[in-house]
Amino acid sequence: MIQVQNLSHSVDLGTDKLSILQHVNLDIRKGESAAIVGRSGSGKTTLLGLLAGLDLPSSGTVKLDGHIISALSEDERASLRSQRVGFVFQSFQLLPTLSAIENVMLPIELAGLSNAKTQAENLLERVGLGERMQHTPRQLSGGEQQRVAIARAFAVEPKVLFADEPTGNLDTRTGEAITDLLMALNREQGTTLVMVTHDQQLADRCQRHFVIDAGVLHEHHAADAGVISA
Repeated sequence: MIQVQNLSHSVDLGTDKLSILQHVNLDIRKGESAAIVGRSGSGKTTLLGLLAGLDLPSSGTVKLDGHIISALSEDERASLRSQRVGFVFQSFQLLPTLSAIENVMLPIELAGLSNAKTQAENLLERVGLGERMQHTPRQLSGGEQQRVAIARAFAVEPKVLFADEPTGNLDTRTGEAITDLLMALNREQGTTLVMVTHDQQLADRCQRHFVIDAGVLHEHHAADAGVISA
């Protein structure tokens, strides 16, 4: 589903360049769950954006569902994301003036799919918000808002879901419930799940566990001792 070859990324500081990622190689298969763990500033969120086609690497290639992202135009990358990719963010990013069901219906309608209301209702029931569909984000708790965000992310049945610190703004108990939900949807729908997280326990629940440090990525294995933790 995701293939990365010799990816590097830097930003121009005018008189100098800041290297963020260095020679990253990564292969995530369809339906796998993978966590990318690293300290703040290690490059993990930058890597997630590159994997999703939100940005282009300075060198190397990212292939998403068979498409080399850098070979696509901006419109083609946007189309690829709308058809194959879902996002869950730490800050939820729900539209504040829309109800829960309207937030979930929106991507379905934008994709031109039918039965948006029925599909949104089914998803909100699935994430345990059947009684909260008409509430706006400010009427919902943080955990409930993240459940709406997850329902929205799965609304167009993405092939891959990218999650950036999905439990970062939640208390431990709520974060565990959100993790349970993401893992269940990963199993039930076969959606490839790629998460950036500081949460070591969340990372340990994924099938694959990568550690990034100073822009260098390596895979963590259970037998590894003393590997960097966030």
